[in-house]
Formats: sequence, structure tokens, C-alpha cells
Amino acid sequence: MKKTALVYWPRRGSVEKNARRIADRLGHDHVHLIPLKDLDPDMLRDYPVILFGCSTVGADSWRNAWTGNQWFKFFVKMHDKNTDLTGKTAAIFGLGDQILYPADFVNEIAEIRKELKSRGATVIGNWPAEGYENTDSQALEGGHFMGLALDEHNQSELSEERISRWLEMLKQG
Repeated sequence: MKKTALVYWPRRGSVEKNARRIADRLGHDHVHLIPLKDLDPDMLRDYPVILFGCSTVGADSWRNAWTGNQWFKFFVKMHDKNTDLTGKTAAIFGLGDQILYPADFVNEIAEIRKELKSRGATVIGNWPAEGYENTDSQALEGGHFMGLALDEHNQSELSEERISRWLEMLKQG
């Protein structure tokens, strides 16, 4: 795999745990693991492949979410710097609780995808929605999530296998 940035937020929880799993599988010599709070948008120029990891925020929009929402702040920085991601390949993984939040499960995948595409990135990595119990998600499109959906609360036993299969899909293009 090409030189890859693996950007994730929040830290010290399931998102970071799974970001580390992904980095381990891809090999740390190819992957630069970066907490979102430590990332300047200009750093993305150095990476042809960028993976993003997020969790469900739990608000109607990121603008209305708690003030510590680093994704919204990061996208404002991207806008201010007019960050161009043309020629970059991106993929997203998201974590959520499909039982507690069945109508909002991994919605943030869709938000990140929209931002990346608006900046010119090619976003890959759609994931089949079979095997999940959520009722809806903004990240659903044509029977697939717009990225890898993980649920460490209710299906943690499936995360390792899902990550492996998703990474194989990404490698195949």
C-alpha cells in the first residue's frame, strides 16, 4: 500500500483502538497514525492515501455538537486554507452503537465523505450493510455504508474480521 495517513478522532477509545488495529495490519512503516487534533490540513499533501476514523457525535449536526468536536474545527481549517485533495484516495471507518442509536448509526461517515469529495478526493471503501441491526443512517447508500461501520458495543467480535476484509477491498481498489 502507498504511503498512508490514518487520521482519527476521538482519542483514547474505540476509534483509536481500531485505528491502531488498522495501522498494525497495514504496517507502521507505511502508515502514519495521526490524531485529528494534531493534524494541519497542509500535512495531507504528503499522502496519496488517507484513511479517516470517526465516531457518532450524537447531535443533529456537527455545528451543534459539543464544543470539543475536532472534525468541525478541522473542516473549517480545510476551508480557510482552501485544501485541495484532488488526486488523493480516501476511505473512512466509523464507530457507533447500532442498538442505542439505531437511526443515527455511523452518520459521521457521510459527513466526512461529503467534505472529502468537496475537496476533490476520490472516496472508496463502501461496506455492505448486511449483518447490522440499525434502522437508518445517513451513511447508507444503495445497501452499503459509505465506509466501514464498526460497533464495539454490540458486535465487537466482528471487528477484526470486518477490518481485514475492508482492508483487502481497499488494496484491490
